[in-house]
Amino acid sequence: MGNLRSVEQALARVAPQVATCITSDPADIDAAERVVLPGQGAMPDCMRNLAASGLEPALRRAAASRPVLAICIGEQMLFDRSEEGDAAGLGLIPGRVVRFRTTVDQDGRRRKIPHMGWNRVRQCRPHPLWDGVEDDSYFYFVHSYYVDPEHESVIAGQTDYGDIFTCAVAQDNIFAVQFHPEKSAAAGLRLYANFVCWNP
Repeated sequence: MGNLRSVEQALARVAPQVATCITSDPADIDAAERVVLPGQGAMPDCMRNLAASGLEPALRRAAASRPVLAICIGEQMLFDRSEEGDAAGLGLIPGRVVRFRTTVDQDGRRRKIPHMGWNRVRQCRPHPLWDGVEDDSYFYFVHSYYVDPEHESVIAGQTDYGDIFTCAVAQDNIFAVQFHPEKSAAAGLRLYANFVCWNP
């Protein structure tokens, strides 16, 4: 589930020589050199669709062996459990998905939920997918939930929206972001270009 065509178009723009495929066929995922897992909507629906499609085993095989980029709810699905509908995730990265609490900005104004719009991302550690992306670059967000990893070592990026929250994680061959690179102008395209070349 997600804006699959926008993701595919972003990849085609940064790597026109690379064949891309939107698929619901496990054999295509097994044959792919790398996998992008976008997600949009509600996590319980995304997890149900993943199970019903028969793609979950293929996704698990990919996550164990090849570069995987997860986006928005795709990132959330990698974790153990979400507060959204008390949904179980894939459990590939220890931690949970939590809802924004009511937050206020520095002037005492209530911040809106969902968090929607452009925000800076602070890179918490070097990673090949950050190559050529300036620290504190703006990325585009649309979400009401965010990941809360059990281990700080996986945190790759954070954003301030009243409170600091994790917006990017990296574990072995997996890189996952809460924001939408395909909607994030040059910084987002650079992240996709880096993913196409990434060989963890």
